[in-house]
Amino acid sequence: MTAAIRHDEPLGKFSVEIDGKEAHLSYTVVDGTTLDFRHTFVPPELRGRQLAEQLVAAGFAYAREHGYRVVPTCSYVQRRVERDPDLKALTTR
Repeated sequence: MTAAIRHDEPLGKFSVEIDGKEAHLSYTVVDGTTLDFRHTFVPPELRGRQLAEQLVAAGFAYAREHGYRVVPTCSYVQRRVERDPDLKALTTR
């Protein structure tokens, strides 16, 4: 299942809502070239649908498209980066 992910730039998050529950990846803009992916959350009712993976993929696609580097503060993002050299290439660490 591919989710319809929304990007709310003013709030600094990528999110998807299913059955009234929201999963999200929150970030902050560090400077004009860097985003800090701070927190990924998927409610228990929505787990097992690869939503966190899709949110992180959307975040990295946005970073790549806009020329940002990523600080992977979120532990889930860190694990994804460790397994994917293409994502690692976009990080500051």
